[in-house]
Amino acid sequence: MLMIRLVWESFRFAFNALRMNLMRTVLSFLGVTIGIFAIISVFTLVDSLQRNINNSLNFLGADNIILEKWPYQFGGKFYPWWKYYQRPNTDYEEFKYLQANLINHDGLAIYAYKTNITAKQGSNSSSGLNMIGVSYGYKDINDLQLASGRYFSIQETENASNVALIGQRSATELFPYQSALGKMVKVQGAKFMVIGVIEEEGEALLNTPSNDDNILIPYKTLSKFYLVSRYKGLGSSINIRGMDDDAGQERLEGELTGLMRKKRGLKPKEENNFAMNRPEAFATFLGQVFDILNFAGWIIGSFSILVGGFGIANIMFVSVRERTNIIGIQKSLGAKNNFILYQFLFESIFLSLFGGGFGILLVYFLTFMDLGSLELIMSLNNVLIGLGVSVVIGVISGIVPAGLAARMDPVIAIRS
Repeated sequence: MLMIRLVWESFRFAFNALRMNLMRTVLSFLGVTIGIFAIISVFTLVDSLQRNINNSLNFLGADNIILEKWPYQFGGKFYPWWKYYQRPNTDYEEFKYLQANLINHDGLAIYAYKTNITAKQGSNSSSGLNMIGVSYGYKDINDLQLASGRYFSIQETENASNVALIGQRSATELFPYQSALGKMVKVQGAKFMVIGVIEEEGEALLNTPSNDDNILIPYKTLSKFYLVSRYKGLGSSINIRGMDDDAGQERLEGELTGLMRKKRGLKPKEENNFAMNRPEAFATFLGQVFDILNFAGWIIGSFSILVGGFGIANIMFVSVRERTNIIGIQKSLGAKNNFILYQFLFESIFLSLFGGGFGILLVYFLTFMDLGSLELIMSLNNVLIGLGVSVVIGVISGIVPAGLAARMDPVIAIRS
């Protein structure tokens, strides 16, 4: 109880001292405010970018492997596209082969797409769409959500039926005042019955396909209108959902490699003529970039915080000198060294906390800015980092002046 009372009295003395010198208090914590604002704003921007980019990549599916001829490359400038161009596309026959023989997976699907498609319904039209031919398992692998209607049945995908799932943009533009379900849309001269409307996704941060701009039809139906083969026409991709653990992913990659090499008749010394792409590799690459940005944020903010720390330390030395006789009176009345130490140390911490809190408040107001598809969200972790850094700066800036005040001789202090 005595310790709690001591801390409380020290808190009161420190608060009164700051209140009595309000202008000096405000000017003192501005350096910390700028520093915390610089650090937390960078952290918030980086976190928001990472969150939005990861959401933009969700259309590829989590923990999936995409089998195609073009490998992903992140970083570096050399990309031997001419070698990859000669590779065969994955096709429906290989998809059925993997479907029959692949063991270590949680589902697979094949898809191919045609871009810049225009859909029509009566006098209404919707252009700039992507028509994607998908197999039956596409919905589960890519976590496709429907706002209304249903997904393709197995019979519809196998019989190449003219049925379609449309995105929110085409649903709004083609059927502005009515439900799209059960209605006919005309695409590439053929009529399709709308059996479902895909849930709205909104604008993506990256230039990635959005389901709002997609029309999904059965894979075999797409093959009726466009050439989809190993060497000509549209290229197909096989999407395989992997296991949750890393060991399962490694087994899947090994099994995929063996089956595809066997299917394509590759000799032991021949290199793979297919690519197994993992979308999470892009997230890993971006994570390294974001780590650099976070480090840059620390560097930028550290200079401002350093200046703010020096400003607080300078004010604390001035405060100790102004209240030297009061310190002597307090000690003569029985105040312990700890009481004097806490009094000035709390004052320094409060100065820094006020500055840090104001900087965090500025970042919070920044999150209300309209940045288009980028949504800024300040996380609790960033708030705690800002407050924690403020406390550390307050302790470092105030420990020396507080220590000098605590060690003063009461007689000399009163005489001064």
